[in-house]
Amino acid sequence: MKDIVIHLLAQAVEALQKQGVLDESAAQSISVERTREAAHGDFASNLAMKLAKQVNTSPRQLAQKIVAALPQSEVIETADIAGPGFINFHLARSAYLCVIDRIRHEPAAFGRSDIGRGQRVMVEFVSTNPTGPLHVGHGRGAAYGDALARVLRAAGYDAHSEYYINDAGRQMDILALSVWLRYLQRCGKEIQFPENAYQGDYVRDLAAQLKDQAGESYCIDTSELFKALPDAKEESIDRLISRCREHLGDKDFRVLFDLGCEAMVDDIRQDLAEFGVLFQAWFSERSLLDNGDIDKSIKTLEQNGHIYEADGAKWFRATDFGDDKDRVVVRANGAHTYFASDTAYHYNKAQRGFDKIINIFGADHHGYVKRLHASFEALGNDPDRLQFLIVQFAILYRGGEKISMSTRTGEFVTLRDLRAEVGNDAARFFYVQRKPDQHLDFDLDLAKSQSSDNPVYYIQYAHARICSVFRQLEQRGMPTLTDATPNYALLKAPQEFDLLKTLSRFPEVVEAAASGFAPHQVAYYLRELAHVFHTYYNAHPFLSSADDVRLARLGLIDATRIVIANGLDLLGVTVPEKM
Repeated sequence: MKDIVIHLLAQAVEALQKQGVLDESAAQSISVERTREAAHGDFASNLAMKLAKQVNTSPRQLAQKIVAALPQSEVIETADIAGPGFINFHLARSAYLCVIDRIRHEPAAFGRSDIGRGQRVMVEFVSTNPTGPLHVGHGRGAAYGDALARVLRAAGYDAHSEYYINDAGRQMDILALSVWLRYLQRCGKEIQFPENAYQGDYVRDLAAQLKDQAGESYCIDTSELFKALPDAKEESIDRLISRCREHLGDKDFRVLFDLGCEAMVDDIRQDLAEFGVLFQAWFSERSLLDNGDIDKSIKTLEQNGHIYEADGAKWFRATDFGDDKDRVVVRANGAHTYFASDTAYHYNKAQRGFDKIINIFGADHHGYVKRLHASFEALGNDPDRLQFLIVQFAILYRGGEKISMSTRTGEFVTLRDLRAEVGNDAARFFYVQRKPDQHLDFDLDLAKSQSSDNPVYYIQYAHARICSVFRQLEQRGMPTLTDATPNYALLKAPQEFDLLKTLSRFPEVVEAAASGFAPHQVAYYLRELAHVFHTYYNAHPFLSSADDVRLARLGLIDATRIVIANGLDLLGVTVPEKM
């Protein structure tokens, strides 16, 4: 509906341009919004207020000229001027009735648009270190990122989803050490396992796998292994990593490293696939060293005058771009920092020609935003191309009690466990039903309940109810939509008009969700649509109606079924026909 009003306004502007009233740029100011109150019509535009100063006239006078220039249309019942110069559009009832056929004739297309046509967008999300299974916090980022990519594609954007594999660096070294120490225990060695190593059962499983494959090939005399370690935990574990490398050598340490990394990446990939999250690319951090992008990005920063040397290290002038301190990219020992890898990855992203690069970070990575924005701009890129979206933590509750979690100690609820308990559909919907930057209290009991209080159940039940109506028709041998053409003019009940108006909004909701990177708007909309439908269903009979009225109502609820299915698909949620 909104697109039709915009098109009519564009025709009016074109007519006034030919008359010399408006200049060539006037069409760029066209904007139309839904009104908040029915008394003000269905849509309103402030076009006259935006252009009045340019043409040296009052907004109301210009609004009168615009309304007079509107072409005749069966869609618009009246267009009137309100307040200082708003143009309010009252749509004809027949315009809303046309929505039913528009939906039913091209069901897959309804809700889709081309506002993003020609724009390439990268969406990088999850990208957790492969040091263990995904937990429920990662699940929120996965559900949000995948829903965002789906919504962007529905709005015509060429959206590319990518997972950045952190398969290099200290955390992976700690995982390799953790596996080795558990392996030594399986070899009969008595050792005190560090508190800040990875504690989960998956580490024991990897150690058992290593023992089965290699026997005691990697077993050593551990009498000297834990002697004279620093008191500080982090320094102590770094010393243990160094001793592990010394005892095993680089080649065998790489075997441990790869065993842990490959197993965890495979587990993460499978977990996400089962969750319905499929990435178009899995990008390895190690490849940045192999393809030379780390050196290229640092060289580019040097050429742009943003690198200096101090204390034997190379520093990036991050403070020149708003960061709170400068950042080391190459240590005095010649090793690249994590930040150098992150900078190189964004150098690589920019080289691939995306119009927009979206990073979805967990709240614990909020501190990386300024430094990465700084290096991205310093590399010569438009800083507006890079956008960070922060996903807050998800806190689980069972029986009203908060469930505590700690990744390093292994005391956490995995995404796989959550999916097994509440199902993929409830998990995905609950994750995306709020703005990502808001904390999420995930009520496990509510997610499993079969009641109207459970939003995903409530929405899916609306779809299943509609499917049930059509099954009953078939069982009774009653006429269906394939037997005759409905007369939608018979839809006169207030609840029917409410449902029609709600259905008509779906394309606008998808566009807004894409433009604002806000798939939660689709979740809000679906809850509203389900509520309007259930209200209608409970107020009016379907099977017992007169044939012509029943046929019209069947068309309306069939359109509702299609929109619910399209909306849930954008969120990665299934649409059951029976519940």
